[in-house]
Amino acid sequence: MSDNGKTFVGAQRTLQREFSQFLKESATDIAEKYATHGFSWQFIPPYAPHMGGLWEAAVKSFKIHFTKVAGNHKFTFEEFTTLLIRIEAVLNSRPLSSMSQDPTDLLALTPGHFLRGAPLLSLPEPHSETLSLTNKWQKLKVIHQQFSNRWKNEYLKELHKRHKWKRQEPNIKEGDLVVVKDDLLPPNEWRLGRVVKLHPGQDANVRVAVIHTQAGTITRNIAKLCLLPTL
Repeated sequence: MSDNGKTFVGAQRTLQREFSQFLKESATDIAEKYATHGFSWQFIPPYAPHMGGLWEAAVKSFKIHFTKVAGNHKFTFEEFTTLLIRIEAVLNSRPLSSMSQDPTDLLALTPGHFLRGAPLLSLPEPHSETLSLTNKWQKLKVIHQQFSNRWKNEYLKELHKRHKWKRQEPNIKEGDLVVVKDDLLPPNEWRLGRVVKLHPGQDANVRVAVIHTQAGTITRNIAKLCLLPTL
């Protein structure tokens, strides 16, 4: 589903044309197998961006943080393209939901799985505080990390909304997949873990939990944990 941008309309027509050509050139058994699959590209009405709330909200989030981080910098076309691709990887690495109900599985479904069938990874880089703004490549890395820090913090806050004194929220449960807040992680990395033990208070509300992560078992306050939606 998308808006009516010329690139989207052109892509939809190209995909339909190539899929039809694929069915014509394929063997009979292959064509019969894939003819029932196809795809459906839906367009929202023209001049109605409010009907694309989900992706428009993502675009707004990107524009706000990018303007704050890189608003005073000037880029060449190559620099700007490189920076946008690195930021794109940050956005597409965010965890959406657990991959399975297996308590030993610490993988989360990300937009990267839909793009390349696997999570997006990046090579380790020095922390932005140790870099200089004089070198062009270092400047891009600084902006990239500053953007990722801002955006990841906002995304985790969306997952961890707390409605104080308005209604009672369900307690976190053993086996839940959570994101552990960690400001020291690289841009494309998220610390995921499974809840293995709970520490409820006298009022039966859970405030501390023991989390199993790939780096070992840790104990965290629930204010540092963001519960991922279940499938």
